Amino acid sequence: MIEFKQISGRGTRLFEGKDYFTIYDFVKAHEHFLDPEWDGEPIEPETCKTCGQSPCICEKTPAKPCSVCGQSPCVCPPEPCAKCGQRPCLCRKKARVKLADGKERRIQHMTCTSFWHPDGTPMSAQQFMELLFGKLPEFFHNEEELRAIWSAPDTRKKLLLGLAEKGFGHDQLAEMQKIIDAEASDIFDVLAHVAYAHPPLTREVRAAHARVYINTQFSDKQQAFLDFVLQHYITAGVEELDQEKLTPLLRLKYHAIADAVADLGQPAEIGKVFAGFQKYLYADKAA
Repeated sequence: MIEFKQISGRGTRLFEGKDYFTIYDFVKAHEHFLDPEWDGEPIEPETCKTCGQSPCICEKTPAKPCSVCGQSPCVCPPEPCAKCGQRPCLCRKKARVKLADGKERRIQHMTCTSFWHPDGTPMSAQQFMELLFGKLPEFFHNEEELRAIWSAPDTRKKLLLGLAEKGFGHDQLAEMQKIIDAEASDIFDVLAHVAYAHPPLTREVRAAHARVYINTQFSDKQQAFLDFVLQHYITAGVEELDQEKLTPLLRLKYHAIADAVADLGQPAEIGKVFAGFQKYLYADKAA
């Protein structure tokens, strides 16, 4: 009964233009929860002294513009969005953030994500982005240097460790991916977007660009292995390109390292292929 009363009570909340509400009771719950003391009889609206009608049909003073849509009367959809639960929908709504370089970035400003300063105090997504923007010059001085660092597994790992020490760890960067709508992209795209306002590319697009170079630079058997690696990269992210992932990927594709060596060459050669192809993923397509 308590839950039924709560559900009914939501309908009684008043706002401009609401004259009635309807409860769809598919299981006849009202028959089980009759409560005369609480239910009572419906109260008829008073007759307007000016027009003599009930409800009043006098021309009303225009309502103030809706604080959400800015219209009067409100033009927000009557039902909340099925995905985000908001009215109007906020799923794809973005806020503009202008950083010190004068360029704008867009973030999903209604996200519930909270970021934290190294001292433990909370900060907004915009503050996190501004802080990251200010720290990035400590790690690379220009876009070319960022691409070079990110293209090699060892220097990429060193960069990520350095960022984590400054409070920009894997989890925080992953959340920033969501906020800039780049979950299908690379962490590289987060850094390039914050540092240089570049629009993110999806991992699938990066892989497609890289295959153009791979098909001319590597043997057929090497291409087959690298295509296998790229599929894992598209699905799981840049972590699949870590040097520590090489052996598990070889076992997954060939089942035995000996079979991989027979196809691809000695371990040193395989490592060189695995690390070397990554520069094509992050090559500047404009160049």
